[in-house]
Amino acid sequence: MIRTKLSTMMFLQFFIWGAWYTTVGNYMPAHGMAALGYLPFTVNPVAAIVAPFFLGLVADRYFSTEKVLGALHILGGVIMLLVPRTSAGLFIFLLLLYNLCYMPTLGLANSLAFHNIRNQEKDFPFIRVFGTIGWIVAGLFVGFVLSKFTNGVMPDKTSLPLYTTAIASLILGVFSFSLPHTPPPAAGQPVSIRSIVGIDALRELGSPPFYVFIVSSLLICIPLAAYYAYAPVFAKIGVYDVGTQNLVTKLLPNPSSLMTLGQMSETGFMLLMPLMFARLGVKKMLLVGMGAWVLRYVLFAIAAPSAVFWLIVTGILLHGVCYDFFFVTGQIYVDKKSSPAVRGQAQGFLVLVTYGVGMLIGSLIAGKVYNGFLGAASALTLDQWAKFWPLPAGFAAVVMVLFAVFFRPQTQESATPIERG
Repeated sequence: MIRTKLSTMMFLQFFIWGAWYTTVGNYMPAHGMAALGYLPFTVNPVAAIVAPFFLGLVADRYFSTEKVLGALHILGGVIMLLVPRTSAGLFIFLLLLYNLCYMPTLGLANSLAFHNIRNQEKDFPFIRVFGTIGWIVAGLFVGFVLSKFTNGVMPDKTSLPLYTTAIASLILGVFSFSLPHTPPPAAGQPVSIRSIVGIDALRELGSPPFYVFIVSSLLICIPLAAYYAYAPVFAKIGVYDVGTQNLVTKLLPNPSSLMTLGQMSETGFMLLMPLMFARLGVKKMLLVGMGAWVLRYVLFAIAAPSAVFWLIVTGILLHGVCYDFFFVTGQIYVDKKSSPAVRGQAQGFLVLVTYGVGMLIGSLIAGKVYNGFLGAASALTLDQWAKFWPLPAGFAAVVMVLFAVFFRPQTQESATPIERG
């Protein structure tokens, strides 16, 4: 019963994120906000930077986890109901408020799950995979279900995905109060800003290889932001005829559905990770993940001039390698190096560096570059997309090479089993 509830929680947690995050890039140009199209992807990392402070100062010390989770999702749902009804400036502000509610719930959902299972390594992956399924279902729901109510208009261009997010948030908020009671993990402990942001953990884990890993993680997230912000916009050329906006394929009638192929591959590669770790070790796993990002952008650039559908699909399918081999491997690497006393701080610091600082810088840069290509036009041409994607590809390639040269755990620190290979 508990495992079913935790799996349902994860499903809804990522259904909510998937419903709006992959559609807002097409929603804003359709509502006269093309020039502000990159801003929704900056409010997410800003909220990721703020989240550790909220969790450390409030959620971890004074209230049970399930109650904080429920309250934040209900508040977020109410805010999201207002988002489609506003002007451009207020639209971004309300998205920021919504993300300030949502981003702390990622850590709360994980901590609640870990607290209520006996074997983290065995049980958690089977619970967490329902989050990936939730993201997939969100994309398919937008593409196949909501499209029946839009009179031929691409659902991404309507407010329906935003309202879907709001309703799902309210449902999860109410459902959260039925989750197992999980007392605040840091009740009674003194407040320390150093522990909240992970500085104490950084001091304990500090070594040349770890510093290389952290800096590389931050840098690689800069070009990665271009994918999250603009791949759904770019994918539209593989689904719709650019001139007439008529469907090219009946299999995946919407960019939101097309993007779910990435999460489908993520599910498969997640099951392969234990075998790959045994064969490759952490350094090669991280390099494969970085290399997959480079390859994806190269495929997008090659596909753009003629809108080659299968190349776009191949690039999206690489998401399983990109995400699992880089982000999940990084989380495991940090966990293996951490003592129980600083494990939570270390993971929070990694989120702050990657989803927070790295993605924020990347979103701002990608937005400036995109708008530079866009000019006064309403959308990029195919030739412009062919010039856009080599830029993040080149940046990611440089980071990958630097990481390959300077990350040497075997020669600079005693290797754990995960680091051998």
